[in-house]
Amino acid sequence: MATQRITFKEWLPDQPTVLDCLTDAKNVVPVAVGYAPMMSSEEISNAASEALSNAFAGKFGTSTELFAGGATKLFKFNPSDIDLDNVSKGGGYTGSNRWNFVQFGDVVLAANGSEKIQSWQVGVSTVFADVAANAPTAKFITVVRDFVVSANIGSDYNKVQWSDINAEGSWTAGGASQADFQLIADGGNILGITGGEFGLVLLEKSVVRMSYSGSPLFFQFDTISRNVGCNAEGSVAQYGNLTFFLSDDGFYQCDGTALTAIGDEKVDNYFYTNVDISKLSKMSCVADPISKLVIWNYFKVDGTTEMLIYNFKLSKWSRADSTADYICSSATSNIALEGLDAFGTIDTLPASLDDRLWAGGQYVFAGVSSTKLIAFTGPYMPAKLITNDIEQGYDSVVTLARPMVDNGSASVAVASRKNLDETITYSSDVTATTEGRCSLRSSGRYHRFKLIPSGDNWKHAVGLDVDITTQGTR
Repeated sequence: MATQRITFKEWLPDQPTVLDCLTDAKNVVPVAVGYAPMMSSEEISNAASEALSNAFAGKFGTSTELFAGGATKLFKFNPSDIDLDNVSKGGGYTGSNRWNFVQFGDVVLAANGSEKIQSWQVGVSTVFADVAANAPTAKFITVVRDFVVSANIGSDYNKVQWSDINAEGSWTAGGASQADFQLIADGGNILGITGGEFGLVLLEKSVVRMSYSGSPLFFQFDTISRNVGCNAEGSVAQYGNLTFFLSDDGFYQCDGTALTAIGDEKVDNYFYTNVDISKLSKMSCVADPISKLVIWNYFKVDGTTEMLIYNFKLSKWSRADSTADYICSSATSNIALEGLDAFGTIDTLPASLDDRLWAGGQYVFAGVSSTKLIAFTGPYMPAKLITNDIEQGYDSVVTLARPMVDNGSASVAVASRKNLDETITYSSDVTATTEGRCSLRSSGRYHRFKLIPSGDNWKHAVGLDVDITTQGTR
């Protein structure tokens, strides 16, 4: 009898199952050793008067204000009763594009490609308003150095336009103003833009760096990638100087100088096999600063929604079920006791009372589902980890498994086959005893193990030890 230790390596669905990798890592997040639990989503607001497509938190001084956008309205979260109050400008809005938000000083700006850029002063405003009479009707918005930068403007789908320096309300070029615009001749439509010390303009077939150069041109535009661009506007997220996005051939990150294919031979084929291409425009992405993850939410061909999760510090992937229509990084105001009453009892709160959700001003992984705001602060999702196909001689029998789950337990099932083209059929799940043993009996040449962690506070699923006995042949 041989005991073999199987540690949970990378999930690589694009690779053959006989390699030293996982064939599934579901409802977990990748960590340095093994995988950690993924928390489920919980509703944190009452229903808005229309379906939502985005959310954003503005913070300045001691004020934190949470906003959400729908097709015709902008809403503000009310912490006293968890309602979403309509704070749209008079007459509301037109169009069906998703709102994109950014903060510039104490001002929250919102753009949807159908209306002039909207403005809200944190702690002061009571409704949104046009940021300026001559502001552009832009689809995307960001901040580059001391400028508000907008992109994909009206029918100029390849246009970038920026405000005067430190003046979000000044968009007239000429004279002493540094406001201006640039048409990017090649690359197709602009599908996203990120900011910081420099800007990255993501077009369909190119990525262009936007660098401040001073008078007379103000910004210099350099193409750093041709034929590789962004094909889904909701696939763009930024963390520090890194921008993440989806291209025609898979997932990339860009540091402003070079592109790195982060999904190549890992998850790109899996994604394009499963995604509903007709709903690619509904994709969303967030860089979660708490857990160092980039997460893509997308709609699958089978009608379900899934999240692809990438730990950019470890270059490891996982996946998770989703009920979100859109995911984002957000924060809440201090929710009053009256607001807590709106959730029902203490047992039905969307997070424990010591969670950062209640602290006010703390960023959380969040999103929207239909007409409500959600936060991923609920119970652990039902996790599942499946190994590769283990071979121990031509014929062998599995008799025992001992799962290694920090601060928890697990159940284990095994699927054994003589040949790799046979149907994969798992045995019944066997729950580990108090000694951590799962008794199994399965024979074949190839053995694949499914581990389901259990317990309300498990921390890491590391792997499992299995006893495999080689059998003779005749």
